Amino acid sequence: MRAPALLCLAVLLASGCAAVPYKYGSGIESAKTTPLAPGEPQIERGRPRKFIDGFGHYVAALPSKLMLWNWKIENHNISPETEEKLKRYLEENDLKNVKVRLNQYSPGSEWRRLFRNKAVGAGWRYTLGVISVAMYTSFPGRFFGSLLPWSAGDHYNPYTNTIHLYSDHQATALHEGGHAKDFAPRRFKGTYSFLGAIPLVPLYHEGRATNDVLGYYRDKALIADEKNGIKVLYPAYCTYVAGEGLKWPSMFLVLPSWLGYAVSGGLVIPAHIVARIRAKRMQEPPPAAAPAPVPVSAAVPAPVPAPAAEVPPVP
Repeated sequence: MRAPALLCLAVLLASGCAAVPYKYGSGIESAKTTPLAPGEPQIERGRPRKFIDGFGHYVAALPSKLMLWNWKIENHNISPETEEKLKRYLEENDLKNVKVRLNQYSPGSEWRRLFRNKAVGAGWRYTLGVISVAMYTSFPGRFFGSLLPWSAGDHYNPYTNTIHLYSDHQATALHEGGHAKDFAPRRFKGTYSFLGAIPLVPLYHEGRATNDVLGYYRDKALIADEKNGIKVLYPAYCTYVAGEGLKWPSMFLVLPSWLGYAVSGGLVIPAHIVARIRAKRMQEPPPAAAPAPVPVSAAVPAPVPAPAAEVPPVP
């Protein structure tokens, strides 16, 4: 437990200055990226379903809410403000063909996007890509969230170039956008995704997305957004550290299901502490100074010209 905890804290302490200066994406999407159909909205929202969304919010998402200590995680009710922040982030990073599904389950559309996405090699799309969409179809994140090993909560799927969002948390939304930005310029997207199966590599992937969000906030001087962001992104990163710490033992041993929660809980506590200390130390930008009043100089009355002398008429 000590080694993962030290690794987690070291990464958190180092991440404070790793995202500046911020570099916006420009022309980074591959020419093979599947464009959105004419008239197709980039962002789509699923219709409210009381039972499905209620189960996802109040039951399936409880472990994630407790780990990240935020009730908005996987609440299945994304606000227009969060949608607008993600939309602006994608626009400013020139990610115009990334599909975004807000609390939407649309397996047919995702299968079509998988088959058409020539930006990922066919070998990867028809193996790992098929598996990813099959899991999305069989274990919908809208219902199960991240509760099951086979389901996924908020995530970006590089095989379909789609962001799936279930949380009304702005930094979480931008974090998934950060993954899309990370994949966009890469030539071998399938290989880059496959490398995530190698122990410790996911920490690199997650670190890049997290740092991109924090760098974006700093570049725009959105201190309040950054404060709220690190309170979730830091502990979220440490859940990945916990997962990587258990990856090797799980290859050789049958580990009890509660062990993952126990290890994650042991790591997210210091992450929450570090995040709140750092947030408290962040300085809000000073308010713009009001323009100084222009002093009104004492008015000096203009001299009144003397009346002209009257010239007598010439006889």
